[in-house]
Amino acid sequence: MTTIASQIYQALAEEIAKGVMTPGQKLEEKMIAEKFGVSRTPVREAMRELGARGLIEMNPRRGGIVARIDVEQMADMLEAECEIEASCARLAAQRMTGMEREQLYELHRLYAECVGNQDLDGCRDINRKFHDAICRGAHNTTIAAMAVELRVRLAPFRQHQAGPADVRLQQSLDEHQKIVDAIRANDAAGAYAALSEHNARLSAGVMRRFTAAASK
Repeated sequence: MTTIASQIYQALAEEIAKGVMTPGQKLEEKMIAEKFGVSRTPVREAMRELGARGLIEMNPRRGGIVARIDVEQMADMLEAECEIEASCARLAAQRMTGMEREQLYELHRLYAECVGNQDLDGCRDINRKFHDAICRGAHNTTIAAMAVELRVRLAPFRQHQAGPADVRLQQSLDEHQKIVDAIRANDAAGAYAALSEHNARLSAGVMRRFTAAASK
């Protein structure tokens, strides 16, 4: 995507995740283009990406419609992401090369710096790279692709965590430490458990907010 299209995608994805744009709501290219002060071309690009991520449904005659994701579907996706990514961590502990383990540790160190500086954008960027590195380290392209696809689709819903940022970031940092320690120690079971617990905690927060929004 172009930079403008990416910005539009992020803004629309955030509105969907926050419930500003509700399931079934129509997205009109003209109105979105006017809202962002751009032509329709980057809007179409952003909408195609939203459709590819399952956040909207594309209809040739009606344009884009915010996808209807119910509580059960959200729970299913979160559970699948948790299990698949934990499996990646288990395989990574067994299969990562020495260089890959050190690269993972370096990402963890950079994340710690971002946490210390309260750099939220930096934390999001390094966190994505951290999880991507674990998925690649599984050395199973099918499982890794499934994990990445689910994480991308769920990303807009994960971005809005409750509680003070410093507390949340420190908790994630501590959990990342356990994941890194297990992988570097070739502890497959420990890596699976550490990443599973990490994602389960985050998923519980997503479900609480999603359920509350769905009940309104």
